[in-house]
Amino acid sequence: MVKNGEFFVIKDMRQKGMTITQISNELGRDRKTIRKWLIEPEAKSYKRKPSEKTILEPFKNYIRQRMQEGCLNAVVLLEEIKAQGYSGGITTLRMFMKPIRPTVVSKATERFETPPGKQAQVDWGTFRVDWMGQKKRIYAFVMILGYSRMMYVEFTEDEKLETLKGCHIRAMEYFGE
Repeated sequence: MVKNGEFFVIKDMRQKGMTITQISNELGRDRKTIRKWLIEPEAKSYKRKPSEKTILEPFKNYIRQRMQEGCLNAVVLLEEIKAQGYSGGITTLRMFMKPIRPTVVSKATERFETPPGKQAQVDWGTFRVDWMGQKKRIYAFVMILGYSRMMYVEFTEDEKLETLKGCHIRAMEYFGE
């Protein structure tokens, strides 16, 4: 099929005196195609085929209603419509649901605000390092203040309770607590 832009190029080339063979060679199209499009009075518009009925058609109103009620889980909806006689698969259902599914507008994470001096978060990190030619595991104690996000990091050789207590004490001294 010739695109609308190409249709006008064909008409223009013919008005400039080019033969059908010259136009077909220039555009890389068959001579019969060029001749057919030269006969046409105007460019044809693309007509979308009418949508065919699918096996999901009888269940679409029910699915829309359930989605408005808040059920956005395709697996749950599939079970419900299968109980009503649907014989198709989940892919067809998901393709129908995708354009009408509401987009998530909330943030993935919410910032947790605390007053000064109220909270700190603590965690351990694990690392493997080369220490004098040998692989050694070391740990990082990390404390972050909730209000200012100020951070204290200390590397240790173990995660024992005594080490944890010592890290807490040194972190508090560092923060001036």
